[in-house]
Amino acid sequence: MVIVRKTFFDAVRVSLFDGVLKKHQVAGLTAILDHGSDVGETDDRWLAYMLATAHHETGRTMQPVRETFAASDSQAIALLDSAFDNGRLSSVSAPYWRRDAEGKTWLGRGLVQLTHRTNYEKMTLITGIDLVSRPERAMEMTIAVDILFIGMETGAFTGRRLGQYFSGDRTDWIGARRIINGRDKAELVAGFGRRYLAAIRLAGTA
Repeated sequence: MVIVRKTFFDAVRVSLFDGVLKKHQVAGLTAILDHGSDVGETDDRWLAYMLATAHHETGRTMQPVRETFAASDSQAIALLDSAFDNGRLSSVSAPYWRRDAEGKTWLGRGLVQLTHRTNYEKMTLITGIDLVSRPERAMEMTIAVDILFIGMETGAFTGRRLGQYFSGDRTDWIGARRIINGRDKAELVAGFGRRYLAAIRLAGTA
């Protein structure tokens, strides 16, 4: 399917961006759509749910972000430390974002929040990009898009993958949230996904 970009942008501008699309949002959407085209993504539901996930995880900036949306690693660490110390991160057993002996931090980065050294190691093996030596590279758009697609298509994040929720007649917008983060904001992301799918199908040509 070829997606007519103007038609797509016109649709999502209204349905997902309150009538205004900024340049950085267009750039992010374009990077994801281009990658989907390059890898021959054929299931429009997969593409829609990846767009929805990036929409949610980046606070609809459609740009790679750090956890807490901080402008720097140091600021993000400080914000996470404060939240942890004040009991606002009850699901976190250990502060994974604190710098290790090498001075590196494994806080969330990208279009999907890649966290913990083990996940950076896993993505290094899968993508061939050394994210262990330079974890900050997860903030680069091309790499962030690779991580988004590979992680969601293969189940590298949680063991759950897109094909388990969107395949043949099976469409499970709510359950698909388990690919990233259990049931957290599942209804919200599902709503985004349905709207992205509508835009893709409106703009798609054979």
